[in-house]
Amino acid sequence: MKLDSKYFDSVRVKPDRARTAREAPICQWRGCAAAGLHRAPKGRGREGQYYLLCLEHVREFNASYNYFEGMSNADVEAYQKDSVTGHRPTWKVGAHWAHGTHGLSPEGRGGRLNDRHHILFDRNGEPDHSASARRRVLKPLELKSLEALNLTPAAARSEIKSRFHELVKRHHPDVNGGDNRSEDKLREIIQAYNYLKQAGLV
Repeated sequence: MKLDSKYFDSVRVKPDRARTAREAPICQWRGCAAAGLHRAPKGRGREGQYYLLCLEHVREFNASYNYFEGMSNADVEAYQKDSVTGHRPTWKVGAHWAHGTHGLSPEGRGGRLNDRHHILFDRNGEPDHSASARRRVLKPLELKSLEALNLTPAAARSEIKSRFHELVKRHHPDVNGGDNRSEDKLREIIQAYNYLKQAGLV
């Protein structure tokens, strides 16, 4: 076979186990000369560091290994409690943030939330109603539906509901003696109201 043959790369050779064993590190158990192919943790405070042991000695090591060796019961309980949150810092609800930002902690203004950017409260400490009064930009079909109910774009939910009930009573066929124009108007009012309801304006 030529060395530049396309089949040369696909030839597989069985690994030489004796050679692999010779290149493997020696077991770190005292007095053992076998290959150390298995990792065993070095213990608390040395995370990420391992002994290399042979199979027989790694089994013996694992049978006697105790991560909490040398710790008091109180330390073990504290470790277990912290492990619930992945050993990350936590704070009680309403407490000041430990890292110094107090944006969500009650302070000043009689225990209200600290609103240093005046999002919830105006500069005098009074609730900012202008934000709640603002309304999203209405779509053309929403405007058309409000127009069908003879309402302006600034109409409140309660106003839309009361206008709907008023118009349904006015254009109901029983009141108008079966007038077809009144039925068409009633259908338009109901469709407009249902659309506003789906859009979340009612």
